[in-house]
Amino acid sequence: MKKLLGLVAILMLALTLAACGGNDSDDNDDADSGGDTPDKLVMGFVPSQDSENIASTVEPLADRLSEELGIDVEGKVMTNYNALVEALGADQVQIAFIPAFGYILASEQYDVNVILKSMRDGSGTYKAQYLVREDSGIDSLEDLEGKVWAFSDKGSTAGYLFPAKHLMEELDFDSASDLENDFFDSVIQVGGHDTAAEAVLEGDADVATTFDDVRDTLEDDYPSIREDLKVVDYTIDIPNDTITVPDSMDEDLVEQIREAFLAFNDDEEMIDIMNEVYNWDGIEEAEDSEYEVVRETYKEFKDLID
Repeated sequence: MKKLLGLVAILMLALTLAACGGNDSDDNDDADSGGDTPDKLVMGFVPSQDSENIASTVEPLADRLSEELGIDVEGKVMTNYNALVEALGADQVQIAFIPAFGYILASEQYDVNVILKSMRDGSGTYKAQYLVREDSGIDSLEDLEGKVWAFSDKGSTAGYLFPAKHLMEELDFDSASDLENDFFDSVIQVGGHDTAAEAVLEGDADVATTFDDVRDTLEDDYPSIREDLKVVDYTIDIPNDTITVPDSMDEDLVEQIREAFLAFNDDEEMIDIMNEVYNWDGIEEAEDSEYEVVRETYKEFKDLID
């Protein structure tokens, strides 16, 4: 009887050790994965246009990405650029559709990686434009003196940062504050590029700085917008929007996300969605070095923005 009990004890010990060994192996597998693999992914967007419209438009994109990755994906529109940066840093957003400046801001504060960029008309860069009413009598940047300037957000690359830098250089101002206070009558932040253009259309502002060309997104609601609004100038080239992820994300998952989005280049439905939301007509891989010009601009405006 004692021998039998001894054998049972040995068998139980062996099973326990085997179970522990299995757990160690699972732990090692997780450790070797190189980062976190969440149960759910949140795609974060900034409101370049109507937030509710973006939220409904991106639902098929989130559904398709869920199928490709085998992980639940949700699209979420943030209130502004800073909110998306904070959500990315707090791991409340794992896939950020974030403009160039937002990416630089996120990379300064948190460990993030840019993995992809948008393409528009075959280019990885774009310009900001100055929109005024056709009948305004404004034909140059100098004519904007004493006018009302509308832009989406001071964290917007095309809405504010590059236009402000361009205006300072062209009009010989040493600071953005002097430009706003001594050149313009007033400035208004309106939350979106389309809203800025609408402010000019409706007479609430004299000039709007937006991405080129925001009028494409407004033609359905304002069929005569190209006759009503004209462009008086453009900024220098700006690197296109990014798809950015936390540095802590599992490397295999990052690669799956990268490949899924690149595959959308051959999926007309997905590209149509990207085009409707942000005027993207393609997606390409991206590197941090491409955004150095934005990083340098950020240094000039850091005190104003922070």
